[in-house]
Amino acid sequence: MDFFDKIYHPPGTSPGTLVASEGAGVEKVTIQLMDYTDTDFTENKLATPDECQPYLDNDSVTWIHLQGQIQAATIKDIGHIFELHPLALEDVLNKGQRPKMEAYDDMLFVIMSMPTVLNGAIIIEQVSIFLGENYIISFHAGSFDPFEPLRNRLRKKSGRIRNQKADYLVYCILDLVIDQGYPVLERFGEDVEMIEETLLSSAPKKSALAEIHRIRRELLLLRRNLWPQREVLNILLRGEHAQFEQSTQIYLRDCYDHTIQILELIENYREMAASMIDIYLSSVSQRLNEIMRVLTMIATIFIPLTFIVGLYGMNFSHPDSPWAMPELHLYYGYPMVWGVMIAIVIGMLIYFKRKDWL
Repeated sequence: MDFFDKIYHPPGTSPGTLVASEGAGVEKVTIQLMDYTDTDFTENKLATPDECQPYLDNDSVTWIHLQGQIQAATIKDIGHIFELHPLALEDVLNKGQRPKMEAYDDMLFVIMSMPTVLNGAIIIEQVSIFLGENYIISFHAGSFDPFEPLRNRLRKKSGRIRNQKADYLVYCILDLVIDQGYPVLERFGEDVEMIEETLLSSAPKKSALAEIHRIRRELLLLRRNLWPQREVLNILLRGEHAQFEQSTQIYLRDCYDHTIQILELIENYREMAASMIDIYLSSVSQRLNEIMRVLTMIATIFIPLTFIVGLYGMNFSHPDSPWAMPELHLYYGYPMVWGVMIAIVIGMLIYFKRKDWL
């Protein structure tokens, strides 16, 4: 996950400029259209945005989804057909925007951040939504289409989507985007649990510390991208928007609850990651203390032995001197010294054991 992943125009560019920035991609865009009522359903893949115009004169709900790296020309065509504001189109083109909600004359524009796991790495993808009177336009520039489960519900007439207006479909899109955070956080939970077991069951390794820092970094960036979504839902709930009926706002409360739960999980995992650093440092300190204790015990045991060996290593002997060492001429002097040293070692080990120093 990058610290800064926003695509932007060079400073000084005129507001609303629709020019693809470097690295915007050249993949082909897929345009999918779904037009439905409670009894009728139509699904088509469009070659150009102009092909959606015949559906706009109907009383049905029309959902147009653009999947892939959106090009400036496609954005301009969509904006011309639906009379979208240039600043909103610029935000769609320049990905990495902060989640937000903008109200225009007869339309709402919502940007959300959707976390996903791709090849073991967490990435944040932008989902842009326009809500009109009877149509929805959504944009997603990721490598896969996350809305296929929602399309299946429309095809099978599962749930109440087909019986509701366009605002309910926007709720379903928001709910899907927000709930994508749960499997991502589940992965964090597994990583945190694995690292905790490693720290508590064995000697800590530097790789564990690097893994902890990776988790903290990704959680920080995840929080930065998902925290504003609570504000978006709060505005939709508290504001009086003609596009959202009172019956749909009840479901938006559920989305708001999910954002709170996800943010609480992020904060919990951040605290756990911070505590794991303390556990790591404590484990390192404890390991060092154990090593120092063993070395101290060894040094303490050998101090009297070194004294004895040094004393009898002086080899001063004279037959007429009263200060000579008589033990040097004993027949069993050598094994006697060994016995004394072994007895000292055993006595010290017993003493250390009784003091719980071993």
